[in-house]
Amino acid sequence: MHNLSPPAVQRPWVILATCCLSLLMVSMDVTIVNVALPAIRRNLHASVAGLQWSIDGYTVVVASFLLLAGGTADRLGRRRTFQAGLALFSLGSLLCSLAPTTAALVVFRMIQALGGAMLNPVAMSIIANTFTEAKERARAIGIWGAVFGVSMAIGPLVGGVLTQSVGWRSIFWINVPIGVAAFTLTARFIPESLGTTRRRFDLVGQALVVVALASLISGVIDGRRSGWGSPEIVGCFAVAFVCTALLVAYEARRSDPLIDMRFFRSLPFATATIIAVLAFASFSSFLFLNSLYLQDTRGLKASVAGLCTLPIALMIVVCSPLSGRLVGVGRARLALVTAGLSMTTGAVLLTSLRADMPLGRLVVAYAVFGVGLGMVNAPITNAAVSGMPRAQAGIAAAVASTSRQVGASLGVALAGSIAGEAVSPAFASSTHAVWWLLGGLGLAVVALGLAATGERARASVKQVAFLLDSREDAPLALSPTSDRTTVLQ
Repeated sequence: MHNLSPPAVQRPWVILATCCLSLLMVSMDVTIVNVALPAIRRNLHASVAGLQWSIDGYTVVVASFLLLAGGTADRLGRRRTFQAGLALFSLGSLLCSLAPTTAALVVFRMIQALGGAMLNPVAMSIIANTFTEAKERARAIGIWGAVFGVSMAIGPLVGGVLTQSVGWRSIFWINVPIGVAAFTLTARFIPESLGTTRRRFDLVGQALVVVALASLISGVIDGRRSGWGSPEIVGCFAVAFVCTALLVAYEARRSDPLIDMRFFRSLPFATATIIAVLAFASFSSFLFLNSLYLQDTRGLKASVAGLCTLPIALMIVVCSPLSGRLVGVGRARLALVTAGLSMTTGAVLLTSLRADMPLGRLVVAYAVFGVGLGMVNAPITNAAVSGMPRAQAGIAAAVASTSRQVGASLGVALAGSIAGEAVSPAFASSTHAVWWLLGGLGLAVVALGLAATGERARASVKQVAFLLDSREDAPLALSPTSDRTTVLQ
């Protein structure tokens, strides 16, 4: 690492606090926006597809540019990239609060997302560069994890109260002062630094990723409205397939690829990528449908709806460190199986969802589902980066983070397309097929978790490490602390 412009007085805990402000802003934004969806729908006369794009416009852009953001930070400077992310996220938030139409909101969410892609991964690089002593770094990462849990927990509450008392536009106002404060603190206290290895920009690979993801999500969101066999939808899926095939072929031939395709010869890495997609597809579907159900179908106020989803966040806070400890003592299989079964159970409890379902049963389903999400993160990261050379571990973790965002995009797209435009009280019954689908995704997580932790999987890790590790450090073995480093990105 090279510090280019160290501050006059090094204050590592102020640097950590500054990075945590960005995490608070980005993580809270996810649950805040979901709680506000019914109000946005009424105010902007948005269709379900419009609401889907208000979420997926953000996640598709984040997924598309996460890998590029890491390389940009290493090449141009972490502080510079971090400040650019803060500025874009704050500007995007302000524009979102002023959006006159659904289309404008989607565009402004994309601006937000460009900033968001530069924040959490780069913040973790800054923290790793600041806290070089193992014990201090562990404490810093523990604080980072706590901030993530708090932001997830207060997001629904803050979003509900603001939406109900001030209006949905206020959920974006809250990001602006936080972003300005973080930007100012960054300029004052965070030194500039570069990576020791600067990867070349891969503009062709980046373009293929963007087009493939956008085409896939467009096809899923608009499939029900336009007809799954219509030329428009078939064309979207064809473009997504062709771009993916071209990406694989192109990246396999580059000496410094955006995504090293040799990673996927590792069975744990390949399965972790799929598990991340499935788990976060389930989570985003869950949040999207329940936000609409609680307010539009049950008629709950936004603040009460936010309170109802609090068990999900609380279970994430409780189970995430437990999962990290299980992974650290070699019991990743138990964590993954528990995660998959919990997601399946939570979804199945909602397969008979109706407008007058007892609130207690809903809360139980939410809590059980939250256990699944809390347990799945650490083993995903562990499976993605264990066995990788140290110089490659960051890229491997970034692929896992990208997979989470891809899953989030697909989940919202599928949930809205399957449930359709039904309104209260028919909306509750229209979601039943989605809950059965999510139950199946949970079982798939169980099956993949078993495959990712067997003897064959361990053997494939050794083969990949040998292929990748001709000049670099030894393959990486994770500790529980290491897991938490990238779980939150």
